[in-house]
Amino acid sequence: MARRIGLLGGSFNPAHRGHRRISLAAMDALGLDEIWWLVSPGNPLKSKKGMAPFDARLRFARQIARRSRIKVKDFEARSGTIYTVDTVAALLGDWPRHDFIWLMGQDTVAQFHQWKDWRRLAGMVPIAVLSRPGYDGPARAARAMGWLRRFVRPSATAKDWTAWSAPAITFLRLPPDPTSATRLRAADPNWYCRPTGLTATRPTPS
Repeated sequence: MARRIGLLGGSFNPAHRGHRRISLAAMDALGLDEIWWLVSPGNPLKSKKGMAPFDARLRFARQIARRSRIKVKDFEARSGTIYTVDTVAALLGDWPRHDFIWLMGQDTVAQFHQWKDWRRLAGMVPIAVLSRPGYDGPARAARAMGWLRRFVRPSATAKDWTAWSAPAITFLRLPPDPTSATRLRAADPNWYCRPTGLTATRPTPS
């Protein structure tokens, strides 16, 4: 059965309630059946310093996502893909009947032009940008938006994304959540050594 699936990639170092909340909000805004968290073994644009082991990040992401329609995937580790464009190409090949939309935080848009074959990626699946406090202006002014601006779709039509032809990008207005993985790591650098993780990472009821 064809499904409408949002793809949210990241290090999830660690996954936290902010990831969960914004994912559930995006699921509603886009009319998704599921969201897949693609836990990256190693982001080429991020330093390995302070990066928790992959198995720990995967395990905690699954704890945060439990009892929801968020599915945590180790697809990149199993497929051997490093770059998002290759991961999405592999997903499209493995699940040709599903409809996929790529989800990315506003803070990531500023780096999008550094991603491998980012224009080709934008032409493969629609993109939904998830709001983050303080990043709206920088995201709209990002270098990649010089090319993507002509493909912006109104957020009011977000549930119709399966009818869009990629490239297509929409900026979702979602309830803000200030939770930050950077601050969580600063407060407890050895979070992954604890069997139940950080208090701030525990999910709230859906």
